[in-house]
Amino acid sequence: MKLQRSDLWSLEDYAVERESFRANVISHKKARQVLLGEHVSLHFEDHLTMQYQVQEMLRVERIFEADAIQEEIDTYNELIPDGTNWKATMLIEYEDPTERQEALVRLHGIEDHIWVDVEGQERLFAIANEDMDRSNETKTAAVHFLRFEFPTSHRKALKDGGSVQIGIDNSVLNYSVSLSDSTRSSLLQDLAD
Repeated sequence: MKLQRSDLWSLEDYAVERESFRANVISHKKARQVLLGEHVSLHFEDHLTMQYQVQEMLRVERIFEADAIQEEIDTYNELIPDGTNWKATMLIEYEDPTERQEALVRLHGIEDHIWVDVEGQERLFAIANEDMDRSNETKTAAVHFLRFEFPTSHRKALKDGGSVQIGIDNSVLNYSVSLSDSTRSSLLQDLAD
């Protein structure tokens, strides 16, 4: 379900609701985060996470004009799953700036090597950065936007209880993790029946 203008609070109302809404979103996001080693994480987006993102953008930028609000909604709606996919923000994080720059060179192209395995189904690789290239010839970016598109057979296997692994298959970094029950349950809500 895409965000509508009616899903958002005015700046004044959001100031009142922000603390409790933020606590709810933080709790919700915990079940939707997958760590792929020490420095790579996937943050699976949905209606609630994007509602929060838009509310925060409106607050920080003091946006209150209808056209500007709609522009934010349209931008962030692209990150909400469509019923046949999962959408995630991938972050590559290093505290030390020098170490981060070196890692982004080593991990060049990593965004094209993120996969999901659904039990009994063919491995699927994420589609990365559909809006724009985020890497150049020598290094990757620290933030990528991924879409995992599931054919009907994969969605059925997921709904029928198939286990799920997510990982990286890259020459520099190989890592995989099985989804926890809470993460799997939260992500299943992104898929239509």
